[in-house]
Amino acid sequence: MTVFQMKLPDVGEGVAEAEIVEWLVAVGDAVTPDSVLAEVLTDKATVEVACPVTGVVTALHGEPGDVRAVGSELVDIESDDPVPAPEGASNDGGRDADSDVAGERSASLTSGVSGARPTAAPAVRARASSLGIDVTDVSGTGPGGRVLHADLDRMIAGGRPKRTPSAASDERRPQPIRGVRRRISDRLSAAWAEIPHITYVDAIDVTELERLRSELNRRSDEHDGVRLTLLPFLARAISIACGEQPHLNAHYDRTAETLTTFDAVHVGVATQTEAGLLVPVVRHVESREIWDVATELARVTAAARNGSATLKELSGSTITITSLGALGGLVTTPIINAPEVAIVGVNKMEMRPVWRSGSFEPREMFNLSSSFDHRMVDGWDAATFVQRIKTLLETPALLFVDRS
Repeated sequence: MTVFQMKLPDVGEGVAEAEIVEWLVAVGDAVTPDSVLAEVLTDKATVEVACPVTGVVTALHGEPGDVRAVGSELVDIESDDPVPAPEGASNDGGRDADSDVAGERSASLTSGVSGARPTAAPAVRARASSLGIDVTDVSGTGPGGRVLHADLDRMIAGGRPKRTPSAASDERRPQPIRGVRRRISDRLSAAWAEIPHITYVDAIDVTELERLRSELNRRSDEHDGVRLTLLPFLARAISIACGEQPHLNAHYDRTAETLTTFDAVHVGVATQTEAGLLVPVVRHVESREIWDVATELARVTAAARNGSATLKELSGSTITITSLGALGGLVTTPIINAPEVAIVGVNKMEMRPVWRSGSFEPREMFNLSSSFDHRMVDGWDAATFVQRIKTLLETPALLFVDRS
């Protein structure tokens, strides 16, 4: 037998390191190429690390919360299988496979039972916890008994065991910040510390847009039942405004002192999930018609929420939308999704009295709160950008004018 030392693979998108979120195997577990060894978190997404061989786990390198570099040791597996060819990061660390220790059984090998703790994605565990469900009580129907969202739904529908509430304790229980929350903390701290933000707020009259949206939604059956929200219209308006001010559809690299602008408008949409805040991306908004934007927006945000989004779906945005409108709030101060230079924030929509032509009229209004990287975007340019979006949303026919 050979001890195959698996390295943390290159999961793409230039990722150099990843945090161990959860081990899905233990020392002594039998594994096959169908087994998932661990879930790791990059800057973009939670990724499952699959086992490439059949054998027995003899060592796990690291604990949940540890950050490991791509190419560093991850799992040792005692196996008779041929050593797989390296993919991405080398799995043999540059050594010949024959130089691995063979015929030796690790002294730390135990008789652990595979599957003693049910496997589940972090989003599923978070949802189960919020519902008061212990995943050990759930029969998983996924590969290898993995607990899925559908299993939670089935348990809820059938009536889940009730937990008896107990008196609150005075004990304090510090919780380590790990996983998506730690990544959010690191990224936003860096963005806030480095980027001099300027926030510009204006009120948008969307009365006519709401009439158009309502009329179009009456025809949703023609578009597979997709419903139009405000966001597809806003994304389209942003793509038009970016075409006129391309330096706002850009990434700024302070180290290289370069501003990279993009012809394509890839709109990130800040999305609250059970695992934390993620930013799925609607690509090429500039070339999509409004129903296509709505369909893709619904698809990628759903994938982010159910934990199935890929790295590509969670990376590559050139400008971001954030919306707290459904929760209320008149004004926000969004933090830029670095290395981007602009973020557009939606506040609550409400009926307001507006002075028009000598009298007050009830109008559907909301505030747009947008932040910009003041190193690259002057106040005049920020105001021009928002005013262009305002014009497009207040006169929605302009959203559909051929700009070619």
